[in-house]
Amino acid sequence: MNKLLLALSLTILALGCDRFSSKSLPLTTQPTTSSAGKKITVALLPKKMGIPYFTTCADGAKACAAELGNVELIYDGPTDGAAEKAAGMIEKWTLQGVDCIAVSPNDPDVLAPAMKAARDKGVHVITWDSDGAPGTREFFVNQATAKEIANALVDTLAADIARAAGSDDAKKAQGKVAIITATLTAANQNEWMKYMKQRLAAEYPKLALETIKPSNEDQKLAFQIAQDLIKTYPDLKGIWAISSNAFPGAAEAIKQAGKSGQVQITGLSTPNDMKPYVMDGTVKSVVLWNTNDLGYLTIQTARQLCDGKLKPGDTKIDAGKLGEKKIEGDNVLLGKILVFTKDNIAQFNF
Repeated sequence: MNKLLLALSLTILALGCDRFSSKSLPLTTQPTTSSAGKKITVALLPKKMGIPYFTTCADGAKACAAELGNVELIYDGPTDGAAEKAAGMIEKWTLQGVDCIAVSPNDPDVLAPAMKAARDKGVHVITWDSDGAPGTREFFVNQATAKEIANALVDTLAADIARAAGSDDAKKAQGKVAIITATLTAANQNEWMKYMKQRLAAEYPKLALETIKPSNEDQKLAFQIAQDLIKTYPDLKGIWAISSNAFPGAAEAIKQAGKSGQVQITGLSTPNDMKPYVMDGTVKSVVLWNTNDLGYLTIQTARQLCDGKLKPGDTKIDAGKLGEKKIEGDNVLLGKILVFTKDNIAQFNF
């Protein structure tokens, strides 16, 4: 009897060790089992809850989950944008055993340990809207390349400044300009600004970038920063507000200062947030992409990754109603930048 119990105990121990080792996958290893056809759970993590940009992304994600019918979507994130809280949510979802976590990192370095730990436990991890630190995810669902976004921002503001001075040639734009960003740790915005500086130097040498200020995803702070910029640089010609909260806040500051038409502003925000400023002339152009489609593409990517249909080296993905989308390296590209003006902004509702 004792020999039988000993043998049984050793067998259970061996099975337990084998089970543990299968959960400790190296970061470059994908889970070996496929979830094809099975219901999966995807956790969608924004930088900050309550921001219209992310809410509209989530609407697209929910629509995709409903269309597929076999995706349970969790949409949650910190209400104050704290990266430490976001990391805690990733850890919680990992323990709960969700199939995929889709992260828009507010601070890639702070989130990296939790994202790596999730992958180590066999959870699929992707990023969307903003990329993570190296080794923390499998694919990045990218609205467009950083260079494309940067060039669109710079070209748009240069054209607006030139037109305000009576010229249709954007290359004639000149004067002092500034950038209001979200946070100094936002990887996507830092990458955009790198290419914005290159574009300015190469194409618009008469536009002088004076300063870059973070607004911490706070619309009121962006309002105050824009007010301060107008006072500090009385001859300021333009502002880029490259976060969805910063743009309306800075536009309101220009409006209240009576500088509409004198200080041009463009940036990234939803058309619904910017319509009042476009229609009253404070803002001439709004740069963005279809945020609903970004959320939709994120869930399509998560589903196909869990099904084993999406693998490293793939160059395209069948994205449901969006059609075929390109994959460059490990970036799944939404690939269409929109510029909203008084002529077309009323056509969009997000």
